Amino acid sequence: MTEIDIEKENKAIAQEYKELLRISYQTLTTEDKKLIRKAFDVAVEAHKDQRRKSGEAYIFHPIAVAKIVASEIGLGATSIAAALLHDVVEDTPTTVKDIERMFNPKVAQLVEGLTKISIVQKDMNVSMQAENFRKMLLTLYDDVRVILIKIADRLHNMQTMDSMIDHKQVKIASETLYIYAPLAHRLGLYNIKTKLEDLGLKYTEPAVYNDIVSKIKETKEQQDAYIKDISDVLKASLDAEDIDYIIKGRPKSIYSIRRKMKAQNVTFDEVYDKFALRIVYKSDPHDEKFVAWKIYSIVTDHYRPSPSRLRDWISSPKSTGYEALHITVMGPKGRWVEIQVRSERMDEIAEKGYAAHYKYKNGDAEEGGLDVWLNLLREALENSETNAIDFVEDFKMNLYSKEIYVFTPKGDIKSLPKGATSLDFAFSIHSEIGIKTRGTRVNGKLVPLNYELKSGDQVEIITSPNQKPTANWYDYVTTSRAKNKIRNVLNENTKKIAEDGKEVLTRKLKHLKVTLNETVINELVNFFHLKTSLDLFYRVGIGTIDNQQLKDFASQKSNTLINFFKNKIKRTGNTADTDIHKPVLNSNYDMLVFGKEQDKLDYKLSACCNPIPGDQVFGFVTINEGIKVHKKDCPNAISLQSNYAYRIMPAKWIDSSQQEFKAILNITGMDTIGLTNELTKVISNNMNVNIQSISLSGDAGLFKGQLTVIVQNITILKKLIDNIKKIDGIDRVTRVYKN
Repeated sequence: MTEIDIEKENKAIAQEYKELLRISYQTLTTEDKKLIRKAFDVAVEAHKDQRRKSGEAYIFHPIAVAKIVASEIGLGATSIAAALLHDVVEDTPTTVKDIERMFNPKVAQLVEGLTKISIVQKDMNVSMQAENFRKMLLTLYDDVRVILIKIADRLHNMQTMDSMIDHKQVKIASETLYIYAPLAHRLGLYNIKTKLEDLGLKYTEPAVYNDIVSKIKETKEQQDAYIKDISDVLKASLDAEDIDYIIKGRPKSIYSIRRKMKAQNVTFDEVYDKFALRIVYKSDPHDEKFVAWKIYSIVTDHYRPSPSRLRDWISSPKSTGYEALHITVMGPKGRWVEIQVRSERMDEIAEKGYAAHYKYKNGDAEEGGLDVWLNLLREALENSETNAIDFVEDFKMNLYSKEIYVFTPKGDIKSLPKGATSLDFAFSIHSEIGIKTRGTRVNGKLVPLNYELKSGDQVEIITSPNQKPTANWYDYVTTSRAKNKIRNVLNENTKKIAEDGKEVLTRKLKHLKVTLNETVINELVNFFHLKTSLDLFYRVGIGTIDNQQLKDFASQKSNTLINFFKNKIKRTGNTADTDIHKPVLNSNYDMLVFGKEQDKLDYKLSACCNPIPGDQVFGFVTINEGIKVHKKDCPNAISLQSNYAYRIMPAKWIDSSQQEFKAILNITGMDTIGLTNELTKVISNNMNVNIQSISLSGDAGLFKGQLTVIVQNITILKKLIDNIKKIDGIDRVTRVYKN
């Protein structure tokens, strides 16, 4: 770099620093400014020789993270300093002790927490990302700000990922959608969550992302005009009531539009609520609720509300601390519009989450929703029995689920995830009550333990000191808290049986001239298609693995060499796979190639998404079944790419002209005369399409059909779908991905 370039860069760094001070959320004291200045100087010096992949000076990254921490999360000087220093210990010779000496123990503690998160133990037996995520959550014991800064760090990395190679972009984006976006959601950082989700989609499904972005731009003018029409109507009435407010139009995020399109099987144009109006009003805390319902009354004077879509999170805030009134009304031109009503205080909590929540608490003794959630999380983390991936899946399930509100017999209100059962409710009160649950009553009636609760239900738990959980209970609950407790109780029992089973197994194998050691245990686990050695010992303990099966194992072990040659011969032969449920491609067409070298390998098509030639796909190396091929938009893709990035193989179709594939279509429409005849005519007129099966039915004027066709590739299938859609009376044609 020339001297002029260096001078220009230094000016830009100084400008960024000034911007950081300007946007700091709290009024900084002189001490705060000194702390931030010192952290800035140390970071600049430590990173002076480092550059990012894009070529810019590395220091721009910690400054950007500090700006997010200050403006979007609203944390104070200690966190801003820690954000500036977050990569210093990991990337330079500076130690945590040096940070403590230069600053204070609190800054050092935050930096140490951030450094620990970055250092992943490369243990190939468990998902690296899931285990790393668990470690990250463990930092909550010390200070939740560590995770808030880490989320800011991830957001800036996602915003500056363009210079990375494709497969790294997909890995980081998948991990973001899998871990960081749900976490931001749970900590109430809705703005950041939305940005993370949209950026995640940008790199995991670029074509879909770009298509939605361009369509949003196309319709922006119409949307703005529509929002203005509604705003003008409401303003007159709100002004007449002397309410101090602002109205903002807010488009739905790209990711949430995509989610609706997938969930409801609709096109972009068919997603009806692509934007919302937000009314943010000023009010003292005492009158907040009164003003919110006054605004509700004004809105519903002008527009008819949908009673089933009223959400009152002011009377019962979400467990993230979120408060608002959501009203869905029928706007002009027969379009549904969501109107969100919030006070300035509620709006700040909704935007900044944790920090604002605590700012407004003012030392209130009542335990807030976030505190309750953090306590539950700590409890889950202490349960070391849980497999890391199960932990993440449970955690995410409880994160993203909507909430219901149920009552105790005394009338206290409790929040549970949607889908929770009466047994979940028992465990949410206390784990001892859950374990001793004999029965449950909902609204005075005796119900099964797996009864799904609804908002407003009053639940009573009947306990018995002799009651113990059974293996079935695991299927009766949905919350991770209940699952963990049931798993723990069952595991204690399993361990006792497994200990006895190990002794029995050692004795039986000795008779068969086999010594039980680590290698033999692994061979036995694979031989019986089990997951762990505990499963093996337990099954021996309860007697489901008998003497004959152990003899089979011993004889197979002694014939290993012969089996090796047998398998070799089998593999090179052209024997057809007799199991029609496993679509193994072992023909000579070489439809798919893998990796940079475009290797031709054996693979199976995954049953969860049934890819066909032309679909965007990737290969996943499984433990027992070789390479499984998934569609890039498969429901399991994000989880696989995030948790097992090291087992993902790039894959693409290179020839799709010589093999045929099955595709299933669901068709709905209005039952008109001649529709069946027209449908079969259209299918038979499509070249290269064979009908395997067709089932059609009519009910009260509604036509439903399922069509199974054999096609050569995705282009032919798309053409067929388009032609069927053109038939008069047909409403929707969707492809089914599961047999």
